[in-house]
Amino acid sequence: MATNDTCPVCRTADVVCGKWTLLVIRDLAEGRSRFCELERSLAGISPRTLSLRLRALEEEGIVERQTFPEVPPRVEYALTVKGRALVPLIEDMRAYGLKWLLGSDCDEEDASAGEPLDEPEPVAAAV
Repeated sequence: MATNDTCPVCRTADVVCGKWTLLVIRDLAEGRSRFCELERSLAGISPRTLSLRLRALEEEGIVERQTFPEVPPRVEYALTVKGRALVPLIEDMRAYGLKWLLGSDCDEEDASAGEPLDEPEPVAAAV
């Protein structure tokens, strides 16, 4: 049996399953953002929590921080190639949520029908 260190699912969960983490990645999938823009789009997140999530994602190589030598200083965050590789996972979660968690057509009969799964829509590459 695989341990947390050798199981790719466990390791990925360790990286992305912190509260707010996937939502930060979702928002950065739209392109570069400043701290205040992320804070606005993630209603309810505290500045401290956002800062901790961004720092952890930066340490994992998922987010890059770019500081501009201006007055006042400007900092922007963006997904790295490693971070953009998580976008299909988020799109799959969105599709799952729409179909199984938010849709009114989801009932036991549909879930047990044994029909083949619909293929998810392809995700446009983040620029």
